[in-house]
Amino acid sequence: MVGALLSAEGYEVRDAQDGATGLARAIEAEPDVLLLDLMMPGDLDGMATLGRMREALPDVPVVMMSGRAGLSDAVKATKLGAFNFLEKPLSPEGVLLALSSALELRQARREAKALRADLGLSGEMIGDSPAMAQVRTMIDRVAPTDARVLITGESGTGKELVAAAIHAGSGRRDRPFVRVNCAAIPRDLVESEMFGHERGAFTGATDRRIGRFELAHRGTLLLDEVGDLGAEAQAKLLRAIEAKEIERVGGGKPIRIDVRIVSATNKDLARGISEGSFRDDLLFRLNVIPIQIPPLRERPGDIPALVRHFSTLHRMRTGQPVPAWSDDAISALTRYAWPGNVRELANIVERLSILHAGRTVTDTDVAAVVPVERKSRPNAAPLPDPASLDHSLSDTLDEYERVLIARALSMTAGNVAEAARRLKTDRPNLYRRMRRLGIPVGNE
Repeated sequence: MVGALLSAEGYEVRDAQDGATGLARAIEAEPDVLLLDLMMPGDLDGMATLGRMREALPDVPVVMMSGRAGLSDAVKATKLGAFNFLEKPLSPEGVLLALSSALELRQARREAKALRADLGLSGEMIGDSPAMAQVRTMIDRVAPTDARVLITGESGTGKELVAAAIHAGSGRRDRPFVRVNCAAIPRDLVESEMFGHERGAFTGATDRRIGRFELAHRGTLLLDEVGDLGAEAQAKLLRAIEAKEIERVGGGKPIRIDVRIVSATNKDLARGISEGSFRDDLLFRLNVIPIQIPPLRERPGDIPALVRHFSTLHRMRTGQPVPAWSDDAISALTRYAWPGNVRELANIVERLSILHAGRTVTDTDVAAVVPVERKSRPNAAPLPDPASLDHSLSDTLDEYERVLIARALSMTAGNVAEAARRLKTDRPNLYRRMRRLGIPVGNE
């Protein structure tokens, strides 16, 4: 009956008559969610199958079902890692709701896994410089605790990777690692994204949504770009941290949460407090343990190891042969200022690996792909000599603004959102200025 219900809803369903068969089929074709009965024939009952399943497929959410379970069974199943426990007789609504929530958790785990893979070989941190050694030492000290951590550093330095390393070194490593990009959430949807919502809570809320806090329950929640949260969202986040509970939008019942919060930002939050854009009490809560990530230009000795690492990643993704890197090429990469930090280096290495697969990369090849105008990394556009001005103040300011915006777009490879952050403005304002100045806005 459950299989027929789910098939009618468009799900692909596989069933098994006992625990051993179900375990074998699940290992053979890893499912998104497993629905598991407590009472089953054979050597493996529901609890034993759950234990084996958590060992073999730890990322697959398991929903337990039983008609004769007591509270102790539900507690035991939860401790073994069950995502939910449904009592029989089952209702179609209850099954579909549990399945929807479990699928959201599965997707969050996939995203976290992909994030760690994108950041490096299984989240590996590269570099033996003294600056990176200090970061590793701090991670080793902080990770085993539940202390909140604030990771700061320029864009592209690897703040997400440090957060993933903290989670991997904690007692929550087998629990969800959920990332939310605070800068990418529309302000009117922040509460729904963070805390979830009930069906009908607002126009367009056709289903219940589980928020990021719930998805990260008993795990780690990374608040990336936390400095971009608006005032209202900051207040609600502060309440959630202090009360250790949340309420879904449209829901009247508090939900207890057990979440370790790690935050990351490329903004100066202390300056944000003085300017009134960030709450001091929220910063005090988030900044229990600060970790500053050094920019790549302060650890050029790590560049050779990073180049080899990103070359290997490219070969694993594409199967293309790894190019040889001449000493002159490595020296040229080391001399570059890297305003985009490790992320920019990864992109340059990938480009050169594609263009020179199986061949030797020279300093001439490096010069062909590293933007010349960014090598000197000037702090600002040159100001004109007032004695030679033959234009109005308005025209001169427009030209100066045009140069600044063009340079920011160049440094961020055309990413308008990142350019806005570097210019310390918001994206809509930057768009308006670009249109007024005649700068193309099609490439974000």
